[in-house]
Amino acid sequence: MTTLSKYLIALTLILIGEHLSAQTFSAKVIDQETNEPIPFASAQYGEYSGAITNEEGVFNFTLKTKAAVTDSLHLSSMGYDEKSFSLQTKLDSIIYLAPKAFELNSVYLSNNPLDPEEIIEKIKENMDANHKKNLTKKKIFIRHSDLSKTKKADFGFQKSTIAELDKHLIDSIAGLLPKQSAHYFEASGDLYGDDSKHKLHIDKAAELYDKKKDLSMEGLSEKMERIFKENVKPDSYLKIKSGFFSTKVELDSLKAAHQEESDAIVKAGEDNDHSFSRYMKDCISEMYSELFYNENSKIDIITKSNRYEFTQDDYTYIDDSPVYIMTFKPKAKKDFKGRMYVNMEDFAIMRLEFENVRPLKTFGLLGISYQHNLFKGHMLFQKNAEGSYSPKYLEMDSGKLFGLDRPLKVIEKNKHVNGKRKQNELSLKLDLELSQRNKYELVIFDSETINDSAYESALDNKEIEATYLSKYDPDFWQSNNIIEPNAAIQAFKVID
Repeated sequence: MTTLSKYLIALTLILIGEHLSAQTFSAKVIDQETNEPIPFASAQYGEYSGAITNEEGVFNFTLKTKAAVTDSLHLSSMGYDEKSFSLQTKLDSIIYLAPKAFELNSVYLSNNPLDPEEIIEKIKENMDANHKKNLTKKKIFIRHSDLSKTKKADFGFQKSTIAELDKHLIDSIAGLLPKQSAHYFEASGDLYGDDSKHKLHIDKAAELYDKKKDLSMEGLSEKMERIFKENVKPDSYLKIKSGFFSTKVELDSLKAAHQEESDAIVKAGEDNDHSFSRYMKDCISEMYSELFYNENSKIDIITKSNRYEFTQDDYTYIDDSPVYIMTFKPKAKKDFKGRMYVNMEDFAIMRLEFENVRPLKTFGLLGISYQHNLFKGHMLFQKNAEGSYSPKYLEMDSGKLFGLDRPLKVIEKNKHVNGKRKQNELSLKLDLELSQRNKYELVIFDSETINDSAYESALDNKEIEATYLSKYDPDFWQSNNIIEPNAAIQAFKVID
């Protein structure tokens, strides 16, 4: 037997051994009384390791090594009795949790007769201690769902003296805009840093979308430019007018100018990293920037608490800790309503649910409109080994509306023609309405504190590329810890 053959056999045995030792656990968690799924339940299998059920109550995680006799899975959710299972036994596909009878010690309550405003002040007093900016290495999974709809796409053809740019072509270009499209980005890996700085090393990634519906504005622009070049006279240039505004475009110099600009940017040493890794890291950084305790977060319920009204509604338990259930709503022109769950002992917010009550931003000028009409989500926090709290699960759902209602003229002019120099003209009356919804989900499976040296030595793997999937593949993430996709993602399939 050759050395190469021995090597291949050994490698095969190692891979088989790793596959056999890895174990995947999956189940759906249901309310025993209502038969409704329990979202955001905790599936804990280590002191600081675990998974979260998705909005449909499903969790999934993989152990890289075979479970020991003492390894257990603990299922818990706010307001439910905890259940524990040995990881050496096969889990039922459906697990029921019973609602927990709430019996808070009356002595404890009598020693803590705080009104809502006093609870908020306690939250502020303990904020720095509860949310320390420690450097950590986290095992994470992130999913970004980008959902777009074309509500109206009327190019409003009026006239054209450019033969190729007739009404039929303009209408066909408008028809290229998909009525709706979905694009899902997923990645698992290691996240290094704290709340304000991050490095991301991706182990595996996927993109799920329909390439035919992924309309590239750059591609559309190139097509239009090619049509213009093929149908205008030598030494011509284009004048593009929209209402009061106009710009001159030299056809022959477009590509050269773009190349020169790109070269100048590279020489200037600016950040030109457009990798998949950078994109996912930016998504994570955006989520962390919106943590309620950050000064510039849109979710300003604590930083600007005087502009919100708080009510202390009830009590419950989270991870065996007694918590206040508090609701909030804006007093005047603030943005959010929701519910938060505050630890009675250290006044940490362990869970936060928020939803905007009015658009966060609205703009309209000269036929251009924009509205940030949706911003809602969930934040779950878990106590770490240092005694402070860090995110365990973040979900943010953001929706925006875009509109364009403006005239557009494309006029061909020639440098060597006397008078007005006008040669050809295309006149449109654009009327476009688009909506975009971005949902981010980040789950932290385990976390460990690191020092400055470990952070500095960590590297982003910018070369990683996502695997393209034309339909949901349940086997793709089989050996990785993820948050289970919802029904819409599981049903996704590109139709040829």
